[in-house]
Amino acid sequence: MKIQRFTSKVTIPATRRSLYSGEPPHSGQQGVPKVEFSGEEFVANLLDRRWTLSSPETKIQQILLSEKKGTHRGDMSHDVSLLNDANLGPRMMEDTQGPSFYVVRDDLLHPLVNGNKSRKLDALLSLVEDHSVTDIVTCGGCQSAHAAAVAVSCAEKGIRSHLLLRGEQPEIQTGYNLISTMYGNVTYIPRSLYANREKMLKSHADHVASSHGHVLWFDDILEASTTCNKLDSNIAPQEEYRSDDLRKVAIVNEGAGDVVALLGVIRLVRYLSQDHLFGKKGRLKLIVDSGTGTTAVGLGLGAICLGLPWEITAVMLADTVDGYREHEKRLITNFKRHFGFPCVESGLNEADESIVHWVERRRPRKFGSVMEGEVEACQKIAQRTGILVDPVYTFSAWEMATVLSQKGAKGDEKVVMLHTGGTLGMFGLAQRYRSYFSKLKDRISS
Repeated sequence: MKIQRFTSKVTIPATRRSLYSGEPPHSGQQGVPKVEFSGEEFVANLLDRRWTLSSPETKIQQILLSEKKGTHRGDMSHDVSLLNDANLGPRMMEDTQGPSFYVVRDDLLHPLVNGNKSRKLDALLSLVEDHSVTDIVTCGGCQSAHAAAVAVSCAEKGIRSHLLLRGEQPEIQTGYNLISTMYGNVTYIPRSLYANREKMLKSHADHVASSHGHVLWFDDILEASTTCNKLDSNIAPQEEYRSDDLRKVAIVNEGAGDVVALLGVIRLVRYLSQDHLFGKKGRLKLIVDSGTGTTAVGLGLGAICLGLPWEITAVMLADTVDGYREHEKRLITNFKRHFGFPCVESGLNEADESIVHWVERRRPRKFGSVMEGEVEACQKIAQRTGILVDPVYTFSAWEMATVLSQKGAKGDEKVVMLHTGGTLGMFGLAQRYRSYFSKLKDRISS
């Protein structure tokens, strides 16, 4: 497949944006006719930009399920096997007998950067480069996949990253914490100070900028990129800023939960909706594990903008359903403010209806907790399919995909799991849940 790399340009020119937002065009002409843009045209313009990932391509695999009786508590209720290990289009595999589901292998996008983090940073980092940012300040937990992703991605682009991690430095650094330390500049923040994230981020960014630089929130960068007709004419050469004497410091929110993170996910939706993959007409149940919920909202917006009959199911891990819906509303409001697509409302029957189906995981628990039997279940999946899921995030989506597949698809409906990554998180979990992981040795030796 030919890889297309978009040229650097403003997301949507101001005159075109006014057609979506209802704002009058910046023109002296009167009675400008209303122009209707289709969802595909809107998405094409929205995604006509420079990206961090050279291609939206991802591997797709199909998992065949078979019923199994007499399982133990905490074990899976089925045997699993990998039906194919090539990136073949699902339409080439429709004659498969028995329940099955597809796995979108975004965990393979980068060896160190989580799949959903790669999607969230896909548009963000290019905008950061376009604005000649020299330093990025962000935050996360001790084993934050987001912090590690920012550290690695910034180092690859010659940008300095400053990572504020909650709590104390672990005795042994491993997993995402180790990667963050190797690639970025880590500072451990007491929990009492970390509670006020905005103040904490701004204070540290001011310290990094010192008296020779200046600080801006990423939302300011996005605002500039969507209000200027020619972005390149409004920024100084990168060499001017990238020096020790003059720093331009950008603040990125925890988890990259900014509206620009939606763009990379929408780009993925458009890729998956190609005719030789899942297509635009067939019904899809697309499942994703949800920390902040940003990826799920991006999937929902992509489906609505492209008019796809897809249902997005997000397994809640870190908040209540009310919290996730509030975050969803916030993202949609910002999306309309920056990119102005009225068809977002057309996908909703009621003002407060959600574009994502938020569901509890099979065994709810406090975020970050692992239950007995789940590590062994992840081991079984890895051994039988070659796919590694972790018990905190991706195993929850795997369980949901399994349940929906066993219920049986209706007509041409397919069940698809988006594998968001989490591989390095297993190292941190092995430190925290030693007794669970020690059982793996007993299992192998028995």
